[in-house]
Amino acid sequence: MSPFPPCGTRRTAVEGRHGLTLRVLSAWEVLEARREGRAMEETGREAALCANACLLSRALERKGEAVFSDGEAVLRALTVAEIAQLARQWAAFSREADPSPRDPEAVDSLKKAWSTRLTRAFSGVCSGLLGRCPPRRGPEP
Repeated sequence: MSPFPPCGTRRTAVEGRHGLTLRVLSAWEVLEARREGRAMEETGREAALCANACLLSRALERKGEAVFSDGEAVLRALTVAEIAQLARQWAAFSREADPSPRDPEAVDSLKKAWSTRLTRAFSGVCSGLLGRCPPRRGPEP
């Protein structure tokens, strides 16, 4: 069983768009969005726009339901600037919800959040023994 909540359960409100939410996508959903985006593009310059539109078609929701049926519907309804802004917001939310192991700051903050305060296992029980037989530090002069 995974210690992480299922991807579709993590959501955040869209800034400036009342009632819209973004959700974290599973790896499979991201792959599907990329494939759909590649199928839509005609030139290499359209790749990012098509990929972002397809990603948003899966990530944008209103009351738990998808807002757009596919990437083409996103391209028809939103401007390039709106798609770019929503894609940036989704990327930031996704990084926060599922940080990369290559981002040391995010990993360290998660480790601190997940860790518990360390305590000594013996709570001083062995300290008397160590006082009588201190550890050697090497040859004595």
